[in-house]
Amino acid sequence: MRACKENYLEINDTELCWFEWGEKDPAEETIFLIHATGFHARCWDQTIKYLGDEHIIAIDLRGHGRSKNKGPFGWDQFGADVTALVNSLDLNEVVGVGHSMGGHALSQTMAHEPGRFKRAVLVDPVIMDPEFYVQAGSPHENFIIEGGGHPVARRRNQFADAQAMFDNFEGRGSYSTWLKESLQDYCEYGLVPDPQGLGFNLACPPEVEAAIYMGNSSVDIHELVEKITIPVTVLRAQQRESESTELDFSKSPTWTGLADLFGNGRDVYLPQLTHFMPNQNPQLVAEFILGKR
Repeated sequence: MRACKENYLEINDTELCWFEWGEKDPAEETIFLIHATGFHARCWDQTIKYLGDEHIIAIDLRGHGRSKNKGPFGWDQFGADVTALVNSLDLNEVVGVGHSMGGHALSQTMAHEPGRFKRAVLVDPVIMDPEFYVQAGSPHENFIIEGGGHPVARRRNQFADAQAMFDNFEGRGSYSTWLKESLQDYCEYGLVPDPQGLGFNLACPPEVEAAIYMGNSSVDIHELVEKITIPVTVLRAQQRESESTELDFSKSPTWTGLADLFGNGRDVYLPQLTHFMPNQNPQLVAEFILGKR
């Protein structure tokens, strides 16, 4: 894999990290990658292997990866941060790619800065049925465990090193469908040194990840989506049962009618894949990003 540069920039009163492959050429396109909740920029590494010599930028959203762990962590804030970074870097001819919550943030930016984007791929974005946003509270309140708190807030936070984290997750639950290399990337770049010197902690603290999930119904962007006229491909994974009460992150949260809301949207249903399709089949995702499918 080709080398990348690690960069930092003060954005919206916090320090954001972003990685860059290749050199910016105003006449050429830039692929801009935005990760999912709890992930980080380098979760795209296996996809990037199939993107050739394209100019690529991948962001660590606030509270994730190498970016500062500073709130607020509202979904509108993630959109504002992405918009500010795109403007600060003066990116044009952008192919936007957002996975899960990253697709929500990207859609906000495309609506506010339409002239900077040429097309987009939303990888199973967390943009749900409009009815979802009119209900009181978050559906994640159904998963609050005894004693209070979202179960994600109680996930293991501390590991001796990346290998220990890998050994903990390999073959378990949703991770069982991931490529080994993708899980290694997730672990290697998803830890930060423990301030007490006790090994390493998750770069996205469990309580931050839980708070993000709890806020997933707070920002309805359907009116913004309607303003987006560039070609947008929506990739959807195996569908979640509407009556399901199980906290299963492997099933798709994406509204089946989302692609029709874009001015030039295309829906691609991939029932053989889970919500974590970039970690499961990065080559396929790369082909959509490059416009080969």
